[in-house]
Amino acid sequence: MELADLLIPGGVRVVSHLTSKKRLFQEIGEVAFGAYGLNAAVAIDGLQERESLGPTGVGHGIALPHARLQDLKKIVGVFLRLEKPLDYDSVDRQPVDLIFALFAPRDSGVDHLKALALVSRTMRDAGVCAKLRANVDPAKLHAILTETRAPQAA
Repeated sequence: MELADLLIPGGVRVVSHLTSKKRLFQEIGEVAFGAYGLNAAVAIDGLQERESLGPTGVGHGIALPHARLQDLKKIVGVFLRLEKPLDYDSVDRQPVDLIFALFAPRDSGVDHLKALALVSRTMRDAGVCAKLRANVDPAKLHAILTETRAPQAA
């Protein structure tokens, strides 16, 4: 599995200003609808339900919200780069500016975890994050995220 299998160019967006996590999830839902045809309200509800179990802000300005959804056929991703970082209740209490959301079929089992691990490894790469923060073109952001990298241990 590679990020190119999870993220299409239409699933990447640069957002200038959001005021809340709720508004962020709405934006993710809109992008998921536009890129993959997901029901935005169902996607938003899934993200909020998962977030209620504990924050998905993993630190260093990165959030990895995710949800399992009914009637989804394959795992898909949405990436947002925020021009103004947003308070997200992250583990390190720092605001986030790089958000990679994943949506998986409800019964995806271990594939969902593998996709989450792949995204997590990619977003832990300081070089990748520096490139993402230095670009505002969605096509370039997609290329940075989906370029093939040597596999690393989780």
